[in-house]
Amino acid sequence: MLLTRKAEFSASHVCRNPALSEEQNRALYGVNANPHGHGHNYVLEVTIEGDPDPVTGMVFDLRELKEIINAEVVNPMDHRFLNHEVPPFDRTIPTTENIAAEIWKRLKIRIALPNARLQNVRLYETADLYVDYGGER
Repeated sequence: MLLTRKAEFSASHVCRNPALSEEQNRALYGVNANPHGHGHNYVLEVTIEGDPDPVTGMVFDLRELKEIINAEVVNPMDHRFLNHEVPPFDRTIPTTENIAAEIWKRLKIRIALPNARLQNVRLYETADLYVDYGGER
């Protein structure tokens, strides 16, 4: 069984590799390389896979899942300039792919039960662009 919880947060970022020239960054990232950054209203979907507990009937307590998502993702990232305020993005380019992988890492250690596990993180950067991350391959 799959259980998915949705959350939203707003954040700004800039996609630039400091090892590249201005021209190379502009060619690679386009307007996203603007050093002043730009923002997104991200939509996050966290999916847990498991079997309902025979006592509670739940795969995972939805209130606890919301608290975990808020503590690990929303509170530290909402209304932040990721490159300057949210490690590891001070040293990792905050592409949607890297943000999704970081969210996975933050949630995986908090979502682990004998009958349930983190199955997928889906991060929408825009309505028509998202990344699915299901852990280390």
